[in-house]
Amino acid sequence: MNDILNNIEELVDKDEKLIDIWGRKTPKFEKKYEKSVMRVISDYGIGASETTGAKGKILGAGYEPYIMAFFIGLYSDKKLPLSDDSDETKVLGHPLDKWGNLDSKKNRKAYSQLRSYIFIALVAKTDIDWIAIDKGDLKVSTAVAKLIETMEEYANYGFSVMEEKLNADKGYFFSHRSFLDIFLQLTKKKSAHLESEDDLPEEL
Repeated sequence: MNDILNNIEELVDKDEKLIDIWGRKTPKFEKKYEKSVMRVISDYGIGASETTGAKGKILGAGYEPYIMAFFIGLYSDKKLPLSDDSDETKVLGHPLDKWGNLDSKKNRKAYSQLRSYIFIALVAKTDIDWIAIDKGDLKVSTAVAKLIETMEEYANYGFSVMEEKLNADKGYFFSHRSFLDIFLQLTKKKSAHLESEDDLPEEL
């Protein structure tokens, strides 16, 4: 995994790694999910605190539900473009390189390595001509913008799923298994799909 990451970085840089340029960016999300999802399950807008559990929030900073939304979109392999209306979107407030840097007050350890996993997934899922970057025919800023767009679209789909779950059951995400169950279900669907493809007869 590190070899893949280093190879991509070397295509760009000579002074700065691509993941570091990407890490200074702050992704956007649709404002409608602020009230319907983010403020319901996280400390978004009020900051992480010792009393998070007492407030009934299961996640800390706003980037935590964003991470969950991104992986739901990624595992579903579904993206949803953000609204073109700038009044309907807003930036998250935490640049990517700050995500998971500190030990959580919810007794969770820092998880900065997760950013590398997200970055590698985005590289794999975004149509970018890395050779063109190496030749100078494609700007690094353009490539980074494409990576962010892919991330935002996966997260946007994920937020739509999370909102749907909460509309059906306001307490859905207050189970410790809620996210695990979602990912297990998505993994089973993908496995079943792959198995069905293996069962198809070969073309003559």
